[in-house]
Parts: sequence; C-alpha cells; structure tokens
Amino acid sequence: MTRVYLVRHAQSDRLWPHDNTKPLTPLGLEERHKVTRLLETIPIDVFLSSPFKRSVDTISPLSELLGKSIHTDARFRERMPGENGYAVEMLEKRWADFGFCEEGGETIAGTQKRNVEALRETLDAFRGKSIVIGTHGTAMSVIINHYDPSFGCDDFKRIWHVMPYVIRLDFEGQEYISREELLFVESFH
Repeated sequence: MTRVYLVRHAQSDRLWPHDNTKPLTPLGLEERHKVTRLLETIPIDVFLSSPFKRSVDTISPLSELLGKSIHTDARFRERMPGENGYAVEMLEKRWADFGFCEEGGETIAGTQKRNVEALRETLDAFRGKSIVIGTHGTAMSVIINHYDPSFGCDDFKRIWHVMPYVIRLDFEGQEYISREELLFVESFH
C-alpha cells in the first residue's frame, strides 16, 4: 500500500504581494510543528512539495528531523487566482463549472489535471512507500475530488480557513482505497 500525506500549508501572510514567495505568519511558523508531531513517528520515504515557500516551509521541520530532502514539483502548486479570485461567489462558480475561471485565473479543471498527473507519476515512482506532499487548499481539494467526486464546494469551504491540514490517501498501485483526515487546525485571519 502507498500512503500519501497531503499537507496543506500553515497560515501564511495573506497580504504578501507574491503568491509563490508568501511566507508563513508567526502563528503559521508555530503551528507547522503540529504537522511534525503528527508525522514524526511514521517512516516517511519521500518528501515532495509545491515550490511555493509556505508549502515547503510547513513540511521542512519534519523533513529535517527525518534527514530527508524536499523535492519540489510545480504541478503541486496552488490554482492561479485571477481578478476577485478569492470572492465566495467566484469560488462557487468555479466548483459548479470546472471550466470557469475569473479573468486571469486558472480553472479547477486545469488545476486538477496537473495535480492528478503529478500524483499519478508519484504513485508509480514510489509504489508501496509513505509520501508527504506539501500543497495548498484548492490543489489538495481537487485531488480528493478526482478520487471522490462527492467532495465538492461545501467540503472545500469547510477547510478554507484550516491551516495546516493533513489528510492521508491510501492507494494500491493507482487504485484509490480510502482517505483519513489527520490534522485540522482552524486558522482565521
């Protein structure tokens, strides 16, 4: 069995102007250690992450503790927001129509395609291993939705302010078996 631990980053600075370099807040820096405490006794074989700073920084204490490097894959990055991309009504439109996006944004379909492609390659490369993937709210949600289409907009809204968030997905080869929510830290801005 291959176990994939999807780790949504801890709280980040929402006012930071550049999404890819957005740092964790002081609270996020503290709360990332909850991820380490949760997973430190599990024999993790591989660490992958979105290249975005907040994702790498959330899993780096655990990777350092276990003496493992973090390999980044840009396909695990967050959906590119466009104009008014964080408005609730835009979120609902995107989840109702995976081909819709706000001006300058990225569709849910496009985000899902690249994230699932990266995960499938990971499952082939590390069959039978335990894998941590540092990721983002929309990115992890569209992965879950791919394997369980009942996971939708309301589920995404439930975790919108949950940072960090850890969910384990279990696979036999490429076949999705189950998922379990392991860490849920509400983090209001």
